Amino acid sequence: MATKEEDESAHFSDASTRQYIERFSDAIVGHGLQLPSRLVRLANLPLLDCFQQQLNAEKKSRHTTRAYAIAARRFLATTLPGEDEPNKEQVEELTVEEALDRLDPNNGRFDLWLQSQSHLRASTVNARLAAASHLLKWLGHAVPEWVIRPQRSKRLPRVLTRDELGKLLRAAQESENPLAEVVVTLLLESGLRVSELCNLNEADVDMHDKSAQVWSGKGDKDRRVLFSHRSKEALEKWGLYRNSLKLRDEEALFVNGRASRVTSRNLQKMMDSLGDSAGIPRSRLSPHVLRHNFATGLLERGADLVSIQRLMGHSNIASTRVYLEISDQTLREVYRRAHETDLFEDIE
Repeated sequence: MATKEEDESAHFSDASTRQYIERFSDAIVGHGLQLPSRLVRLANLPLLDCFQQQLNAEKKSRHTTRAYAIAARRFLATTLPGEDEPNKEQVEELTVEEALDRLDPNNGRFDLWLQSQSHLRASTVNARLAAASHLLKWLGHAVPEWVIRPQRSKRLPRVLTRDELGKLLRAAQESENPLAEVVVTLLLESGLRVSELCNLNEADVDMHDKSAQVWSGKGDKDRRVLFSHRSKEALEKWGLYRNSLKLRDEEALFVNGRASRVTSRNLQKMMDSLGDSAGIPRSRLSPHVLRHNFATGLLERGADLVSIQRLMGHSNIASTRVYLEISDQTLREVYRRAHETDLFEDIE
């Protein structure tokens, strides 16, 4: 009479079948998925809270942390055929140990979640893939080798023409918003990211040296940005107005109408208003567009890529090299603009 062990082995006589079963069967493996030792103490705690703390410990930016948390929540909420869709509370209460099994890349949930992203832009899909991959690796899973990240289409940096810049600068100078002139001028001359500009403190600016210190910029990197006498004059004018306010944040260099530290949303609303005044479509004007103008302006005036990389705060020079990939039509515009004089002279 055959033993129980012999009966079980008969089911797995085919090598490929046995290899498949060994991956999933606790009867053969002897145990299920196990948490990495570093996570054992967190086994019964809510996954999303623990993942948030991990991202904070890694000093991810607020934007990245929020994006990763949203992607993780959607990944957890993805259901397999026959499963009930969990509500918000159930997703947030899932423990680290429960998530280990739920997010096993081999159970099909990752495939379904990835398919649900197929209608999005390549850059969005890649960002969400990065978030899901980070979560899987933190849990001790391996990201499937079959995952192919979509190729991003090569889009040239969107910049304003010289005529549009002139109109924008006039609109900023004539604006009733006291922030308009100083923000537009400083963005064009320094290449600051909007988050970096919002985070500037009064103590970060050296008026004598005409420079500003950026602390914990993108990628948690510090760097120094430069500006000219134009920004210095605009900053001095802003300083007089700022000193007349009853500040809620005394350290903040730039504050909004409520005397609180300015936000990126405040600045985009200001850009929309300036665009309307200057006759520039709102879709073409943002603080980041002015950052692109800063980079292309340096390139037109003969700056080398390494210098531009450092001034822009790019960790990878490939991000800077995109400014070289311009069409013949744009090259002609670059040539013409490079032989013209000062950017601001037409409006003085």
